[in-house]
Amino acid sequence: MAEREMAVDRKEAFVPPLDELASVLQAGLSSNYLDAKVKVVDCPDLTQPPFTLAAPGLCGSPRVADVGGVPYLIPSPQLDKKYNLEQVAGQVDLPGAFVLGAGAGAAHVVGVNCEMMPNIRTTGGAHSRNNQTRVSRVNTEDGTCILEHYEDTYQCRDFCLLANLFFCEGKPGKVLEVKAKVRTGQENFVSCMRKTLEQQYGDRPVALGGTFLLEKGQAKIHIMPGFSKTPLQSEEDVNNWLNFFEMSGPLINLSVFVSRDPGLDLRVEHTHCFSHHGEGGHYHYDTTPEEVEYRGYFLPAEYIYRVDRPKVSHMIGRD
Repeated sequence: MAEREMAVDRKEAFVPPLDELASVLQAGLSSNYLDAKVKVVDCPDLTQPPFTLAAPGLCGSPRVADVGGVPYLIPSPQLDKKYNLEQVAGQVDLPGAFVLGAGAGAAHVVGVNCEMMPNIRTTGGAHSRNNQTRVSRVNTEDGTCILEHYEDTYQCRDFCLLANLFFCEGKPGKVLEVKAKVRTGQENFVSCMRKTLEQQYGDRPVALGGTFLLEKGQAKIHIMPGFSKTPLQSEEDVNNWLNFFEMSGPLINLSVFVSRDPGLDLRVEHTHCFSHHGEGGHYHYDTTPEEVEYRGYFLPAEYIYRVDRPKVSHMIGRD
């Protein structure tokens, strides 16, 4: 994909001590789950099952980026908005980064609009590429989910329209281990953490990225179908267009969230998931609150980047 000029803005994130974050998040999660525990641990090797990520850890120069945005998809897709995971690692000043998160797959390569689960060690420095990214799309014959390995199937690192990404050097180190089970409140796992941080830190933006397992239970997931032939003008239009599924754990989620937008027109939370049983897409919330169990690893980012920010914006379709 040919590179094109695009604006890149950067702001510092607020980085509380990990011990403090653990205490804050445990208190917030305990209001939404019967059992919640957050502690500081050495990051397990995330390349191993059940996570199967592209690098072992979440540490080393952590940062997040919001690339493109929903306004490039809604009301009508701007198909010239094409990006590349290797290129974006350079744009956030971390070539060779380990990248995870949520975005729209390369419709120009896959042949149809699709969900992307970025999970790649990009090329740079001493690192060679390890692309474990997945994409999910809707089977046009029977409406089921098709989950594909991006590199094996398409030899692709491109994406289009939008993505929310966490970047780091992929090193081992201290991270937050977050466990929660049996949901008693109304918030999903990510929203509960994000809103807890917003309440605690106010105008100081705290950005977290990482991965979590939905170990037991089921979740509501969507997959974008082919691009809408008519403009999507409302949340109702968007929900009528999307394809919704109930998918079963274990689901490996890749998540980026920011407690509050520091004036960059951010999508403040975005989570996609994949599995080893053929399911994956955009995570909304668990649908089996009495059964659900989560286990995740997260790290706060030092910087928030905004890449190719839309000049005309709106809040439709950011759930």
